Amino acid sequence: CKILRCNSEYVAATLQLRGPERGRAFCTALRSYSLCARRTARTCRGDLAFHSAVHGIEDLMIQNNCSREGPTAPPRPRPPAPNPRGFESLDICDYERSFFYKHGRPPGFQHCAAFGDPHIRTFHHDFHTCRVEGSWPLLDNDYLFVQATSSPVAEGSNATVTSKLTIIFKNMKECIDQKVYQAELDNVPAAFQDGSVNGGARPGGSSLAIRERSPGRHVEIRAGYIGTTIAVRQAGRQLSFSIRAADEVARAFGAEQDLQLCVGGCPRSQRLSRSPRGRLPADTARALCREVLPVEDLYFQSCVFDVATSGDADFAKAAHGALEDARLFLPDAEKLHIFQ
Repeated sequence: CKILRCNSEYVAATLQLRGPERGRAFCTALRSYSLCARRTARTCRGDLAFHSAVHGIEDLMIQNNCSREGPTAPPRPRPPAPNPRGFESLDICDYERSFFYKHGRPPGFQHCAAFGDPHIRTFHHDFHTCRVEGSWPLLDNDYLFVQATSSPVAEGSNATVTSKLTIIFKNMKECIDQKVYQAELDNVPAAFQDGSVNGGARPGGSSLAIRERSPGRHVEIRAGYIGTTIAVRQAGRQLSFSIRAADEVARAFGAEQDLQLCVGGCPRSQRLSRSPRGRLPADTARALCREVLPVEDLYFQSCVFDVATSGDADFAKAAHGALEDARLFLPDAEKLHIFQ
């Protein structure tokens, strides 16, 4: 039974799908998956994975409004035979492919973001507005260390914004050298601190790479060896951070690494109410935020707080950017919006 090959071809075809053309390409991949499954039906009749795949295809077709008739993708070329050290050694720096081979399913993912005041959306979908002046760890695990440095949004205000981000990709012997990325206001580089744009000279060095999305304003760092993607943005006078991390990576920390804003949110003593007050009337701030955030969820409420507190309409762009990152990074689209 070759249903696992059908599964892996489907996963490979859909991993990178983004943007407005995603729906059409996704349906094409689903029809190809269905065709591949039908071709294995005779040999897979008694295989539980086969029946699970067939039902899964049906559900996905319905959820994505895909027609059964339409184009299919051409067959993907077969990969080379595994070397004597085994399949895993070929894919140790491709986390998603390796995970699928070992478990027969794609890995799970979690999302965290820090933007604006800062507002923290944790891996567990808690949403806090924080004071946190100075340097605080967003992440501190076996693979990643991320630190955000904050300063007051305006003189005399309790609210703060992120003015510096430091991201350390820890040494992974088989794949990458340790790499440090640092962004500051008006300096969002498309390279690591050592000037490189990938994970170094090791065989898996290309599994860590930086891509510039908007010059000086938005970069995406893809760490394929740990199934993780990070976005760093600047909007107005603040930086924002978003991450899509594999479950195993997000949970890879010990008891001593207990302060991580992406995991536990802000300490209670550092949390602020999101009642808007400050330099702009709340109604004015709401009108500005509604132009880019029509759904009045917590992204919208955070936008109103930031714009009213700072008097800076660019904070609406920060909330909108965080929402767009969540749209791309969240594995469950139903959890995109959080309401109070």
